Amino acid sequence: MRITARCLATTSLVLVTMAAAPSWAADLDTSSAIDSVTVYPDGATVTRVIAVDLPSGDTTLVAKDFPLGLDTSSIRVEGEGGAKLTIGTIDARPPRAAPVNLPELEKRIEALNDQRADLQGAIDSANARRKFAEHFAEAAPVGIGEKGEARPIAEWRTAFAAVGDEIASADTAVREATRKLREIDRQIAQLDAERKAKPASKLEVRMDIAAPAATKATLRVTYNVRNARWMPLYDARLDTGAKDRKPQLELVRRAEITQSTGEDWSNVTLGVSTVRISRGGSAPELHSLIAQYPQLPKPRALGTVSDMAAPAAPAPMLRKMEAPAYAARSREEIAERADEQQAVAEIGDFQATFKIPGRVSLGAQEGAKSLRIAAMTVPADLAVRAAPVLDPTAFLEASFKQTDDATLLPGKVAIYRDGVFVGRGKISASAKDDIVRLGFGADDKVRIERAVLKRNEGSAGLLVTTSKTDERSFKTTIRNGHDFPIKVAIEDQLPVSESEDIVVEMLPATTPPTAKDIRDKRGVLEWSFDAKPGEVRDINFAWRIRWPKDKSMVIVPAG
Repeated sequence: MRITARCLATTSLVLVTMAAAPSWAADLDTSSAIDSVTVYPDGATVTRVIAVDLPSGDTTLVAKDFPLGLDTSSIRVEGEGGAKLTIGTIDARPPRAAPVNLPELEKRIEALNDQRADLQGAIDSANARRKFAEHFAEAAPVGIGEKGEARPIAEWRTAFAAVGDEIASADTAVREATRKLREIDRQIAQLDAERKAKPASKLEVRMDIAAPAATKATLRVTYNVRNARWMPLYDARLDTGAKDRKPQLELVRRAEITQSTGEDWSNVTLGVSTVRISRGGSAPELHSLIAQYPQLPKPRALGTVSDMAAPAAPAPMLRKMEAPAYAARSREEIAERADEQQAVAEIGDFQATFKIPGRVSLGAQEGAKSLRIAAMTVPADLAVRAAPVLDPTAFLEASFKQTDDATLLPGKVAIYRDGVFVGRGKISASAKDDIVRLGFGADDKVRIERAVLKRNEGSAGLLVTTSKTDERSFKTTIRNGHDFPIKVAIEDQLPVSESEDIVVEMLPATTPPTAKDIRDKRGVLEWSFDAKPGEVRDINFAWRIRWPKDKSMVIVPAG
């Protein structure tokens, strides 16, 4: 059955404390394991599972394996048990640690090292006594007197006892000093560990649970972390078709996931979602704008303190926007591709979530991992596009209708044409039924040449010269070297005036363009047509600019 909250409608009440709080029940240490993770473009939701045998009555579960970087306000607890359970307070805190007085520790370690040196000296002295007694016994036989006569047995026994007592006394001193040395070494090691102790790397979560009877329970603790993200990557595979096969394009979606949360995700159920959790729930609130005349400073009487001496008003705080640095990686495939597992999509009205099949592992310091989440194959319309004013190269372009319910997020794309990797590009955000265009490299069989026919700068007027002019004309020649027809789109630029004194006109010699201001860019023109096999076609383009003779005029890129 589900766990219900005590005195609250939510499943938990989170208190973040730094000092110890009195416990309302007996503590029961437990451990948790990560079971599932949902990654967002700017964070992740992690779910841990705790399996525990609860005694009857009130118990405080203590789990010390949560990451320090989790959002404590996001902790929620759910679960099941064999009896009706009630959740009390959820308390998240760093593990309590005694304060460290480094100067005092250094003094204690120094004193113990002095004691250790004294004991080592006692050991060395006892060993020297033992060695001397052994040497004396070897060098002075007790059975022979000074004149070589035999000594009485009683004297032998006295000498033996003296040597034995000396050796035994030395051995006892060594053993006692050695035992004391071991104890001092343990104390020094403990103090040195306290001195080198690192800050806590895990968070302690305490959960108050009430059970009417002893029972087995499974709790699921969910929380958010920030240091995780995913970014979309794509593989675009174009089959240019043949006489009996129309062109088609396979677009493979991938999710590149990175995380540095301080915990390893081992053998977890993994999903990625398009929800952005760091933007908040509401649009920014606007305030009134006041239009007024500048306020002149009031004159001050002599002897008053000037504004320069007054404290400066605090500068407005500028909120920094985080620019995640994603390291995009994709693979250039040469050998025959094996089938990859694919995520299960859950598409809603406001978000899309992709569940990766099976279990996945991703370490906190492992780097990026790329996973396939979806793919679609759609018919493609081919065209050759060029902007010869900048580059005479003809580029093959495929356009297709976005048929997925899930929006295509902006990301990098690896481009393959007829199985050959030809480069990388970018894809923009596209909703369902949008038309998407992707470039697929140079088409060497379509040749384009652009020539300047006229460039003339002079004056214009009737009796008196009143203005200056700049007149130019160009001819672009397109040759289709394919044995099949192909659509061609040529782009060029007509200067745009932002001043009434500067007049721009397209001259009658211009081949009429089929589109103007394409992609909402002023002055960008397009000539599109279907080129027959082997066809050669010319496009003429001419324009004139007039401006006052007493002024200078330049043509510069917009923005």
